[in-house]
Parts: sequence; structure tokens; C-alpha cells
Amino acid sequence: MFKAEVKSAVDEDICILIKVDNHPYNYICDCGEAKSLSVKECQNTNAIFISHTHIDHFVNFDTILRHQIGIQRKVVISGPNGIIDQVQHRIQSYCWNLIDKNAITYEVREILEQGVYKSALLRPPLWLKEEEKIVESATIFEEKQFEVSYEVLDHKTDTIAYLFAAYDKVKIELTGDLKGGKWVRELKDAYEDVDPEKIIKIEDKTYRSKELFHLIHNKKGKKLGVILDHAATTANHTKIKRCFTNADEVYIECFYKDEDKEFAKKNHHSYASESGKIMNLCGVQRAIPVHFSRKYEDQDIKELIEQFDNAKNKNYLND
Repeated sequence: MFKAEVKSAVDEDICILIKVDNHPYNYICDCGEAKSLSVKECQNTNAIFISHTHIDHFVNFDTILRHQIGIQRKVVISGPNGIIDQVQHRIQSYCWNLIDKNAITYEVREILEQGVYKSALLRPPLWLKEEEKIVESATIFEEKQFEVSYEVLDHKTDTIAYLFAAYDKVKIELTGDLKGGKWVRELKDAYEDVDPEKIIKIEDKTYRSKELFHLIHNKKGKKLGVILDHAATTANHTKIKRCFTNADEVYIECFYKDEDKEFAKKNHHSYASESGKIMNLCGVQRAIPVHFSRKYEDQDIKELIEQFDNAKNKNYLND
């Protein structure tokens, strides 16, 4: 369902691109420097999810903006408290006297606290805030196939972790001589509406819907998480477990090796074994460590990943 690709090299600032099966657009998580992020990928992006606006997570926003101008549709930008002003000020710092008013619209969604965000539209050429409103929702973005929820974590500033969750699907397994037709949709509707007595006609035979419910299977939607800069604290880990337990795949920051955990605590970051442990406790099937300190050489990063993997795969029941 979801295919994530880290577009930043190890020595570049973090940027993750997420593509969705049978979906025309892609999604960007954080705007760090990423030379492999193409013009087309920027133009096809439907929403940008910002964890926080430290320079290494926001520095490449202008490049994405540059490539998106002229696509003539709305793009959503989500981020922490203050993101509306920050995006507006970045855009207004340029001269826009030659731009068409329909070149692009940004809807910026600013997460004020868990479960509440503010939204505003920004349009050229003046990029003034329009249609400002407050929304109470734990979901920051929705599409037909999936939704994106969030948790507000602490990094000595608000930092947002995002969970992409595909909706569950009702699948019908055709058996014997049964062939597809409009009855398939009718049976799905009966199942979803809890209507066991609905009459379903298949060719020249009629059934009560409950006689066919055995053909139905629920396909669980996949879940993909992105957890970037955060302090390795009990409070943050409680929130991570609340949102990301049993996720299929999670990209999580591992800024420091275990030997440097004092730097991690000082700078409100996580470190290898703590990131691995929380992924273990969440029961995440596939956890990928990302966003390493640029002070590390290749061998250091190899050791960091080993520390993460050891913690991810450890049995904590005996501790």
C-alpha cells in the first residue's frame, strides 16, 4: 500500500517520500536537503508533513515551493505550532509580481495540541491568510484510501510524529461457479450495513445476504509511521506506544550511538538502543533507523544500526 523512500543521503538532512499504490500523488515527510528528490516528485506531491522547523528539517522547503509553483492545485502542509506564520513568511520573502493567482494554493494545518489544529489558506500573489478555522480532530489528513493521524512529541519544542493508515477493505472471495457482478457491491453494502436479510440475486438464484457472508474477508489496512526528532523520555514513549503499536513499518530517528546518549539527553534526541526498544515494545514489524548525526563516519553508523537492531530484537520480558 505505502512505499517509503529516504530521499536524503546519509550526510544530508532528512527527507522521506511516501508513495501510495494506485494513487496519483505522493507525500513528503520533512524538507531536509535531499538531492535525489526530483522535480517531478515535488510537483506530484499532494501534502507535506513537517515534524518541526529546525533548519535541518525545513531548509529545503523553498526548493519544493520552487518546483510546485504553477501546478494549479491545492497542496496541504501540516506541522507544529507556528507553522502557518513560518510558511507564510518564507513565501512572502520573495517577489511575486509575475505570478498567476491560480498558480497554487497552500492549505497550512497547524497542530496546536493533540486533537486540535488550525488551518489557513495561502494564495498568490499576496499570500495572505484566508479562511482561518479551528478543527478538532486526531486526523490531520484524509484521502479515499487512507488517513494520517499524529502525536505531538517533545524535542524541547513540539515535534509531530505521523502515522499513515490505510483503511480496511472488505474483500469477497469468489468460489465455485460464482462470477462477479453488481451483486458483489450489494453484498458488501449488506455486510457493512449489518443487514443479514438483504436479498441478493446472482443470475437466476436469490440468497439472503447472511448466506453469502462466508465469502467476505476483511483485509487489514497497512500502517506506516514516521517518528523524527524526539527526546527518549517516558512521556514521549507513552505517546509513541499509543499511536504506533502494531504498525507495519516505522521510520524512526536514531541521532546518536549509545555511547553518546548524554549528548542525546542534552539535545532532546533519541539514541540507538532507546529507538530500537520502543519499536520492540510497540510490536512494529519493520523498523528503520534514520537521521544520524553528521559527525559519524560510515563505521559509526554501522555500529549505531547494530545497536538499534539488537534493541529492536531483544526479549524484554526477562528484564
